[in-house]
Amino acid sequence: MHRQLIERYAAEADDLGKSIAGLSQDDLNAFPVPGTWSIQQIVLHMLDSDLIAADRMKRVIAEDNPLLLGYDESKFAQRLHCDKLDPHLACEVFAKNRRLMAEILHRCSDADFQRTGIHSERGKITLLDLVNTYTQHLQHHLKFVREKRKLLGKPA
Repeated sequence: MHRQLIERYAAEADDLGKSIAGLSQDDLNAFPVPGTWSIQQIVLHMLDSDLIAADRMKRVIAEDNPLLLGYDESKFAQRLHCDKLDPHLACEVFAKNRRLMAEILHRCSDADFQRTGIHSERGKITLLDLVNTYTQHLQHHLKFVREKRKLLGKPA
C-alpha cells in the first residue's frame, strides 16, 4: 500500500508544470475568479507546500516525535512576491523535490510510515498521513488551475 502511494506521489511530479503549459505571464497572474488565488499563486503555494512537506517527512523519519510547525499560506502568497517569481522554475524545483523525496520514501521500512510528528495545529500525524495528504493536496489544487484555465479560455 505504501509503495503504491509513493509511486503516485512521484509520478505526479511533473503535473504542476504541465498544468501551466501555454499560459502567458498575464494568464498566470490573472484572477478569473475574484477573491481567489491566481494560477501563479497556486503554483508558488504548491512549491512552498511541498518543500515544507519534504521537511516534515524527513524530520518524522529521522527524529522522534518532532514538532511540525504550521504556517499561514495566505501570508506566504501575499508577502513572498509570488507574482514576480518564475513559475517554470518553481515547477522544476517542485518536480525535483518530489522525485528526491520519493527516493527517500522508497528506502523507508513499513514501520517508518507509522513514525509520528506533532503538528502544531493538528496534533499527532504519521509519515503515512503526510505522504497521503500531500499527494491529495496537489490534485486538489490542480482542479482549481483547470477551472481558471477554462475561464481564461485556455483549457488544458
